[in-house]
Amino acid sequence: MGKDVLDYVVEKTNELINAATCSSETKAAARDWLDAVGTEKEAEETRKYIEELEADIMPIDGLIGFAESEQGSQVFGADKAKEVAVHARDIKAAGARYCDCPACAAVEAILEKKDSLLG
Repeated sequence: MGKDVLDYVVEKTNELINAATCSSETKAAARDWLDAVGTEKEAEETRKYIEELEADIMPIDGLIGFAESEQGSQVFGADKAKEVAVHARDIKAAGARYCDCPACAAVEAILEKKDSLLG
């Protein structure tokens, strides 16, 4: 992978780690990947990192379903869950495939470089 791609993914990975909406598993995978960059473990950790990112990114329909569920109301609060559902429907109508929270936005940006990362 080129230095420009690496620099971009490192930047987005740091954004991901700092995102309040990032899961602990994804943070751990991100840190492991950063630690492996430039080492003999880089390729292996890159594959693991991509797998974790693909597993954790929230598809927009999943977000809508969660926000409209009882569990979503418990997590967000009833009013906020309704706001999240409306927002998710709006961004879906505009073409979004995934949640646009800071963590998912960083993951989507990283996954756009997947082929270069796995190259």
